[in-house]
Amino acid sequence: MAYPYVLAQDAMAKLREAIYLLLNEAPASGLKNAQIGRSLGIYSGHVGHEGHISRTVLALMEAEGVVEQNAETKCWRIRDNKAGDGPGNNQQ
Repeated sequence: MAYPYVLAQDAMAKLREAIYLLLNEAPASGLKNAQIGRSLGIYSGHVGHEGHISRTVLALMEAEGVVEQNAETKCWRIRDNKAGDGPGNNQQ
């Protein structure tokens, strides 16, 4: 049972890396979920649920403090953690 777990974790890491690399090359304004998913060939899904793969991975990366979404434009971009507000920074 250990190998399937390792395989799944490797796949998730590769999806995260692909999204990071894509956003790193994107315009400063970022990309929408549909643009990310279509660019990476992962925007498919059953009717009414297209985009759930890329959106789920983006949510995981957001929780990790790697990416952020602009509430107005719905565009995703790499989070700028240089300001000292990133994960693991316990400054008061």
